[in-house]
Amino acid sequence: MKSKQSGITLIGFLIILVVVAFFGFMAMKLVPSYIEFLGVKKAMNQIATGGANGRSLDTIRRDLIFKMGFQYVDDATIQPSDITIKRTNGASTLVVSYDKQVPFVANIDFLMHFDNSVALPGNLGE
Repeated sequence: MKSKQSGITLIGFLIILVVVAFFGFMAMKLVPSYIEFLGVKKAMNQIATGGANGRSLDTIRRDLIFKMGFQYVDDATIQPSDITIKRTNGASTLVVSYDKQVPFVANIDFLMHFDNSVALPGNLGE
């Protein structure tokens, strides 16, 4: 009685290994940027918890950049111009919107756009 072989061949295994390695390398490049964005969101929530309380935009920017330092956000990632406050109908919203370019392979880069906003309780100063 002949036995029928089952399983994966060496060539099939190598193809699967290359595909898994490619996606693993992609994850190694992209995951740190998303973790950094989670730090930005946490720092923004800390600022929102404190409220505006008559503080100016420059003061809020300075405090946010200081808090992002504790969240391991790279200094070159977010510029002060990326931090804005939108005012609509007397309510203030803190908005951080930035792009991050991550080199991948040779001349291929990933361009990621991050955008988050939180409501700021209280009144802003000038």
